[in-house]
Amino acid sequence: MPRTRPLPLDETIRVAAYVIRERAVPELLVFDHVGMPQAGTQVPAGGVHPDEDLERAVLREVFEETGLRTVSVVGQIVVESKPHPDTRRPRRTTYFHLRTSATTADAWNHEVYGDGDDAGLIFACHFLPLPLREPLADDQDAWLGGINPRWDTVTDDRQ
Repeated sequence: MPRTRPLPLDETIRVAAYVIRERAVPELLVFDHVGMPQAGTQVPAGGVHPDEDLERAVLREVFEETGLRTVSVVGQIVVESKPHPDTRRPRRTTYFHLRTSATTADAWNHEVYGDGDDAGLIFACHFLPLPLREPLADDQDAWLGGINPRWDTVTDDRQ
């Protein structure tokens, strides 16, 4: 039977993943675009397929952008409505708290697959201790305090 392509992603409805690894100091899974430092450090995030459940979408995004399968959804944190940073088009992002094993590798490179704009890019995945010392791209760290108030990112411009 021929393989069918998934329905296109709706970039106005998105999910984002705070994947936490519990160690002596809790750590957040992030990635950097290899060869594109201007993109900044990010968490897995992306569009949702039409009729796709949000929890399924966040698990898919984590797998597509990092290759990790050993994650589980702990819960939804917040729904954020703000315009896309480049196009200014409206978009709604649901942030989720996910968990991965303490034995997950410290760092790896992953080639992004799927049908989105990131397909073929290489992401350098790694963990950062919480709380973060620097904000993430597009203020993606803004809701970490919704998991644990001690994880709010405090920088000079956010005090």
